[in-house]
Amino acid sequence: QLQLVESGGGLVQPGGSLRLSCAASGFTLDYYAIGWIRQAPGKEREGVSCISSNGRTYYADSVKGRFTISRDNAKKTVSLQMNSLKPEDTAVYYCAAEWRLCPVPNIEYDYWGQGTQVTVSS
Repeated sequence: QLQLVESGGGLVQPGGSLRLSCAASGFTLDYYAIGWIRQAPGKEREGVSCISSNGRTYYADSVKGRFTISRDNAKKTVSLQMNSLKPEDTAVYYCAAEWRLCPVPNIEYDYWGQGTQVTVSS
């Protein structure tokens, strides 16, 4: 069955960087859009970024210029490079999959991973 597993979360100081990875199994990644969605305590889910099956990318305004999404279909992974991290980036980050196109709004995905915690604090 379709499975998504996130990794790479952790504790980082403000201004630091982290690279999240989403490993896909049980399906052909080439045909799916993959998104990163985050949820901080007491807040609604926020669609951070998405890359469609044909490589088009989307970023929330809050992360533009700091985060970069990429995909390697051969390795069945999607990565999120996060630079210049801020305390407000602290959240559980989920990767999710949707057929072909990035959904609108960017939280309406059919398949979800379990999430990885990112904490930005000094």
